[in-house]
Formats: sequence, structure tokens, C-alpha cells
Amino acid sequence: EGVSRVIWKDKGCPDRTAMTTPAGSGTGFGSVSWWGLSPAVDLQAESEPPAQDHKSCGRKLQPAIILSGPPVDPDSQAETEHETPELNVLLLGSVDGRHLLRTLARAALWPRRRFHFYVLENNLEAVARHILIFSLALEDPEKMGLQERSETFLEVWGNALLRPPVAAFVRAQACRLAHLVPEPDRLAEQLPWLSLGALKFRERDALEAVFRFWAGGEKGPEAFPMSRLWDSRLRQYLGSRYDARHGVSDWDLHMKLHDRGARVIHTREFRRWRDTGVAFELRDSSAYHVPNRTLASGRLLSHRGERVAARGYWGDIATGPFVAFGIEADDETLLRTLQPGALQPGALQPGALQPGALQPGALQPGAAEGDPEQVQGGAEGSSEPVFPSPAAPAPEPFTVHFLSLDSAHTLHHKSCYMGQFQLLYVACGMVHLLSAELGACVAPGGRLIVELAQFLVDLRQEQLQAFSSRVGELAQAAGFAPQLGGKPSDTFARFYKAGDSAPGHEDPAVESGTPPPEVLTPPLEATDPPSEDRTQPLESGNPPSEPLKLTSESQASLLEASVPPTGSQAPKSENQTVP
Repeated sequence: EGVSRVIWKDKGCPDRTAMTTPAGSGTGFGSVSWWGLSPAVDLQAESEPPAQDHKSCGRKLQPAIILSGPPVDPDSQAETEHETPELNVLLLGSVDGRHLLRTLARAALWPRRRFHFYVLENNLEAVARHILIFSLALEDPEKMGLQERSETFLEVWGNALLRPPVAAFVRAQACRLAHLVPEPDRLAEQLPWLSLGALKFRERDALEAVFRFWAGGEKGPEAFPMSRLWDSRLRQYLGSRYDARHGVSDWDLHMKLHDRGARVIHTREFRRWRDTGVAFELRDSSAYHVPNRTLASGRLLSHRGERVAARGYWGDIATGPFVAFGIEADDETLLRTLQPGALQPGALQPGALQPGALQPGALQPGAAEGDPEQVQGGAEGSSEPVFPSPAAPAPEPFTVHFLSLDSAHTLHHKSCYMGQFQLLYVACGMVHLLSAELGACVAPGGRLIVELAQFLVDLRQEQLQAFSSRVGELAQAAGFAPQLGGKPSDTFARFYKAGDSAPGHEDPAVESGTPPPEVLTPPLEATDPPSEDRTQPLESGNPPSEPLKLTSESQASLLEASVPPTGSQAPKSENQTVP
């Protein structure tokens, strides 16, 4: 509240406490982000120079041509894999893995590459959700079909309440992961795509505790009363306008989200999500009654003058999870509307996955690439799954490396990270971490993509512009220049790093068509300072009713970006309780 008051005074506005609308307060975003606030992007396309960007050139993306040849000699297979070009991507605050899923689902459209995704979050619950989502996407198609996987993904990812079968799946997966995390050998054997080597031992212990809570170590819905927590957040957010909440949600949808490009979101679904937290109702409404424990997080709150640990829901209650997968598609005819929020018959349902997001075998590390003709059909927007050809070569291998919490300020101290990333992605809630030291980890000619605050409904137009300007200033100070030649975007800001820049020095200007960087080797494991902004895990119980007190450090970071905090930013705590 104090931070919001300072922001409004800086804007020359009266005290926000005298206003009847929460717009501009930022309280609807929460302090923990569970889903992205921008559409999923193909990171491989973002790493290409603008001159080679197929969309910007106005021509359709063509699949990579795989030449047939004699069978591969097993003795030479290792040498061939070693020669495969690599793409190293560092992602700050991506939170839900949507960019990774889209990149891997579209990998067959590009020349063969190895992927190394380095993911840095500021809380271990987000790391756990990453792992759970990828475990679901890579589930054996014989055990769980495409339709069931897609529906389960949508419910776990964006619903506050789950159906009992989906809740049982989450418990089973969480129990399995809780046993794998403390055993590196078994983890590498069963989940070869996952690397937790950069996490500290206490972070691994806390991650195991998160999975055990999901698995039902604390029985009953009283351990996480999601419906009551959601309603409490909503009442605090709307205040005296709670009784008119349907009018508020309609205003936010039609006057903000629709105007900013998310016209496919339907009024009925958005209103239902605002009321109950259920975004994707794929069955009868009475079937959704089990709390989604993957949306629980811990905080240290001030209660009656004391700092107490509490578990609750501190995520988004303003924008919703519809933006990440539901407002864009390769085939734009699927998103045609008769009126705002009303799709034509046969079109994609609001919030539905893009075609190919969870295709059978598309993400399997040991599956086969699809035939180019099949891939071409999927690229044209067909919703039919693209099944891999059994005689085709193996797909692009990938590894997801999770870095230690709050290691953004120390990565440049490791020589193995200096100049090693071809692409850096920064979420809007992590923009304050963008610095010259972090920029030094990007290779010359590498790309920077920053998520803007376009779909944060609490922000006014002048605040969105101020945020975009601040992003440009931080990117320039970090050694990046605006990327020219691409299609203008209100959702992402794109930059490139030119020359042999170093922290504190200006980069020489180069043309926007810089060729892609050389093939890089993956960084080694890092040892980073501990995180101090989360309590992992917490004792059972309900959160106190007192509002959260933000520390001065969080306020300073918030005011630096000229807008209220997004879900990825959380207040710092001096003390951390670790199991």
C-alpha cells in the first residue's frame, strides 16, 4: 500500500486510498507468478537474426530437410551428436515452461540443434511446477493420450480447483518426484532431460518438501482451502466494489484485455475465473472441487507484531492464464470472432492449446522426428496431431537446467557462463535483474527478449509506456541495442548484443542482420548464494488475515521499474525457514 501511494504521488495523482477503483494499485498481480502474461514464443526463431526470421520476411516457415542415407554406425553416433549445433538459452522468470514447450514442439521446422535451457526462478514452487508440467508433457502416450494430457495440462496449469482424477495424477507424480529429487542417479536415469546440479542441497531439500506437500503429506482440503483463500484475495482486491465484481471483470476484459489484443477471451469464462479461479471448465462445474496444491506458496507475514510463516495463494487474480496459449495460433482463421470474445463455430476454444503444443512424441527425448510432409501440414495450422515417422532419425535432444535461486547477480563470476548464451529471456517481473553483468553472459550477436506489461490489467496506458521506456534504458545499460527490421510488438521488446562488449562499456553499432553466434558449449553447474525471499515449505495452517508488509528493498526494486510489481517479484525476508 505504501509503495502504491508513492507511485501515485509520483504521477501527480491523489492518494490512491481515496479512489474507488483498484486500477493502478498492482495488488491484483500478486507476488508469485504461476503463469505467463504473454503468448508462448519459439525461442529458436527469436535467436535467429531478423534477416533470417521467416515471419518477418513474409514467407512461410519451411521444415528442415532431412536427407536419407545409410544406417548410422553406432560407433560414430556419439561423434555425430557432438557435432550437432547447440542453442543455449537463459530464461529469467518464465514460470510455466510455455516458451520451452512451443520451442520443442516446433523444433522439426528448423535444422537439427541441441537445446540447453537454463531456467532461473525466484521460488522453488515455480521450479516444481516446471518439472511437473514437463513430466506431464513427456508422459508415455500409451499411458495417457493426447486429449487427456492436454486437458490435464490445462487444469493443473490454470485452475484453482481440480477434478478428482487430475488431483490423483498430481499426487502420484509428486510422490514419484519427491523420491527422485534426493537421488541424482535415479533422477538422471528416469528424467534425462532434467538437471538440478546447480541447485544447493538445501534448495533440493526444500524442493522435495514441496513435492511431498503436493503428494498429500498434509491430508484434507483444510491444509490448503483454495476457495476461501481465493475469495479472501478477491475481497481485499476489490474492497467496496466486491458486490459489483461482475461489472469490474467485464470492464477489465472488454476495455483492457480485448483492446490490447486478447479479443478471443470470452466474457463468461473470464468472469467464472475471476469468481472461482477455474479458467478451463472441461467438465460439469460440480466436478471441480479439489484444491490445486501446485498453486500454494509460502510467505513470512506480519501477524500481531510477529513474523509468522503462512501458506496461501499469492498469485494473479486480475489477468488470468488465458494469454499464454489462447490468443494466438499459427492459423489465424481459428481465432476469427463474430463479436469480441465469441469464436466462430469450429474455432479454437478460448484458452485452448495451440496446435502441436502437446503432440504425441513431439517432446520425447527418444522419439523420432516427423516426416517433412507431416510437419508441413502441422505448420499450416492443422489441429491434427503430427505423429512421428518410425524410420526417421532421433529428435533434437534437450536439457532443462535449473539454476540456484537469486543467482542472476553472480552468473558473471563464473567463466563458464561468460558469453555463453545466444538468447536471454527476461519476464516483466524480473526486469530489475537486467544489468551489465548479466548482459556479459550473452554472446556477441546474441538476442535479448523482454516481456512487457501489455496484459497487466491494473496498469494504465501511461504506466505501460513508462515501463517500456524503462526496459529500453536497462537494456541499453546492459549492452544491448534495439533490434530493427522485425515486426513491432507491444508484448515483447527485442534487442541484440553487438561486438565484444564488456560491462560498463558501450557496444559499437552494427546492422540488425548480425549473423547468429558460434556454436557454444553448455555452461557448467553454478554455485550461487541462497535465496531469502521464500519459506519452503511451511507448517500446515491458514494464513493470517493481516496484509503482507513489503520491505524497503522490495519497494526500491519496484519503484526502479516505474510500475507495480508483477507476479515474479516477491518481497524479501531477512529470515528463511528451511525444512
